[in-house]
Amino acid sequence: MKVEITRTKEEFADLPLPQYQTAGSAGMDVYAAVSVDVVLCAGGVAIIPTSLAISLPIGYECQVRSRSGLAAKNGVFALNAPGTIDSDYRGEIGVILANFGKEDFVVRRGDRIAQLVIARYEYVDWDEVDELDATARGAGGFGSTGK
Repeated sequence: MKVEITRTKEEFADLPLPQYQTAGSAGMDVYAAVSVDVVLCAGGVAIIPTSLAISLPIGYECQVRSRSGLAAKNGVFALNAPGTIDSDYRGEIGVILANFGKEDFVVRRGDRIAQLVIARYEYVDWDEVDELDATARGAGGFGSTGK
């Protein structure tokens, strides 16, 4: 599948486009397009620019997800993950990073900050009914299966 991509700021043209790190990767790493280091204080939140915009076909979304290494080693997550970039959005992709760690975290130019996953979705038409079909689980949720 080909997806159109453009850079929103020429000064970051040297940064790699989102890319898969291995042949089996579902997510593509995306890089921080910052001119100066961004200090993400412990407990803090910041939107980190990527200098990228994309054009997806209708029926697809781009999900923004955390990188497991940042989360495990530093407590830094993509907040609202997976975030959705809709097929009709043409603005710059920004990654909302949150620092749940105990120490400040520095985001530097070119750091891998998140993963992008392209996913297909379906539109639905709601069919309002008086009652839903019965299942063995029923309305049980939030740990009701005992697992």
